[in-house]
Amino acid sequence: MKNIILLFSFLIITSFSVQAQLSKPPVYNGCEEVQIDELDACFSEKLKTDVINEFKVPENVEKEGFKGTVNAIFLVNKEGVFEVLYVNSVYPELEDEVKRVFQTLPKIQPATFNGRAVDERYQFPISIPLSDNTKKVVVVEEKKEIEQEIPNLENTLFPEFQSELNIPFVHQEYDDIIYHLNKSENTHTSSKPYLFNEVKPYIDLETKRTKMLKKRETWGGRKLHNEHLALVKGKDFWFTLNPVFDLQVGKDNSDVDYTYNNTRGLQIQGSIGKKLSFSTSFYESQGRFADYVNDYAKVRTPPESYGVVPGRGRAKKFKEDSFDYPVAEAYLSFTPSKFFNFQFGNGKNFIGDGYRSFFLSDVASPYPFLKISTTFWKIKYTNLWMWMDDVRPSAVTNDSNFRKYVAMHHLSWNVTKRFNIGLFESVITNEESSPNGFDISFFNPIIFYRAVEFNRGSRSGNANIGLNMKYRVKDNISVYTQFLIDEMTTSRVFDGTGYWGNKFAFQLGGKYYNAFKVDGLMLQGEFNWVRPYTYAHGDTKLNSGHYNQPLAHLWGGNFYEVIGIARYSKERWFGNAKLIAGKKGFDFEDSDISYGGDIWRSYDERVSDEGNEVGQGNSTNIFIADFQGGYVLNPVTNLQIFGGVTFRNFSPDQSGDVISENNTTWFTIGLKSSLFNWYFDF
Repeated sequence: MKNIILLFSFLIITSFSVQAQLSKPPVYNGCEEVQIDELDACFSEKLKTDVINEFKVPENVEKEGFKGTVNAIFLVNKEGVFEVLYVNSVYPELEDEVKRVFQTLPKIQPATFNGRAVDERYQFPISIPLSDNTKKVVVVEEKKEIEQEIPNLENTLFPEFQSELNIPFVHQEYDDIIYHLNKSENTHTSSKPYLFNEVKPYIDLETKRTKMLKKRETWGGRKLHNEHLALVKGKDFWFTLNPVFDLQVGKDNSDVDYTYNNTRGLQIQGSIGKKLSFSTSFYESQGRFADYVNDYAKVRTPPESYGVVPGRGRAKKFKEDSFDYPVAEAYLSFTPSKFFNFQFGNGKNFIGDGYRSFFLSDVASPYPFLKISTTFWKIKYTNLWMWMDDVRPSAVTNDSNFRKYVAMHHLSWNVTKRFNIGLFESVITNEESSPNGFDISFFNPIIFYRAVEFNRGSRSGNANIGLNMKYRVKDNISVYTQFLIDEMTTSRVFDGTGYWGNKFAFQLGGKYYNAFKVDGLMLQGEFNWVRPYTYAHGDTKLNSGHYNQPLAHLWGGNFYEVIGIARYSKERWFGNAKLIAGKKGFDFEDSDISYGGDIWRSYDERVSDEGNEVGQGNSTNIFIADFQGGYVLNPVTNLQIFGGVTFRNFSPDQSGDVISENNTTWFTIGLKSSLFNWYFDF
């Protein structure tokens, strides 16, 4: 613990002291005799002159009378060579011309930091016609101010790409974004969702969207395949309105006639000015799922409810055996400067680079949250304060959910171009452990929660710490890991006794983008391992759960699993395949002993202090195979026609009423707006 505190202290001190270090910008040819405080201006003018003199506007661009700006992000590397990283243009010919021109530039003196050559990243807004070039070449840290100045909202069909809105976190969509982020220095990929303006310098989502547009002459054809249903915009504001759907029907191998989901919703988004964006969505849904999902939804059913639909929320009974579950999500996003983004809303967040996360996942129902993201130098620091609900019958009083509070912070540090390290800490408290509800100490964005918990007593909160790392082997290959410590007695980790108090989780995974030189193919492998009693607490109201679902890994504790994923997309077509094999230890039914797999049981009910091992108790082998494919009808709301099949084998040592042997084959087809991840792999 002392080492972790020292490392945090070192990072904080380093981040503030770096401003005082001596740096020198690149020296362009002809600027050698210029004073150091005038080097940036000389660099900009000399570079602009050489680029404009060499630049040849493509013939088709001139014929079509294009007027606008081509944003080029480039690097002057340690050897003084220019490297184009990204070009934002709707014309591929302009992108090719920018790359050609930069190849003609001379080798120059690189930027230095404390006397050592370093890479320096710049943004060059090239205006077409070339006679209109008045903007400066600026370092990339100034990108937000520059990018907010350039867009003309009145000339775009997709203003969200120039906003502070979140990109909907869907694994399929994020794979392509992360691939482009991996190719650049000082990008942070673990804290999700990302902002549109956050990824804009690294991937041109608007051009990607434009290339997907279908030629449609009628109003209905354009709205169905290409555009927002309604778009209102002005010089410095815009609003969009879109219907959202999840209409699917299927059949599993149970006695139920069919499965279905009937979701109709409305999404409204917009921006007022350059710094404030908002989004609000409402979903009205009814559904009946495969038997194992229906059974899961009815475990620990809240009073006056029919269950909790996984990932969505409380449900009432619909007809004889279906769920009726409304969901509302909304948030405000405010970016006052290039360093900070503030969000307040009701939704989900995710911290990690894997398919699963041991810190915070998006498997549970939406929750109220306040988030502050701070980005500077090679650091991204995320603070999250969340309000969670315990809806178990034993926790609900006077028809009100029991409220608990979660505070998290995660520091992401790009140690090198290829290596990222993250430090994580969280604490859970509630109205009973603190007389004022959320202890004011936990509102401190840079305090160490472990120390606060220790000073106030172990029953005052449930604190966890963690470490995550990511290494980019190549631009298209990366490996990642997570290590979470709930509790640990260092002297007993390797003594072979299986001490119950060593509660921790470990993840190791890797991703291979454009695998085997196939564009659009991503392969992923992941191993997850969690000790018994991890995420549980002596006070069950301090466990790591929300609305009967874990906040981190969907399986809770006391398990291991291996995951293999393949995703492929081309234009509007996509396909996914996922295989999961693992073992989890459940409790035996009608037993007052906890074997460490149920995070809603007190660890004071443990089977023993020693001899604990992963998978103990009612050991259950789990195998899941899931295959989906489809076609995107409208990329604006990711509206897609899809079909899929899920195979699930669930085989416990001892079957009962709740934990019982089950083999499921579940076919589904439908039409849905894929705006969030929905997990049924438990």
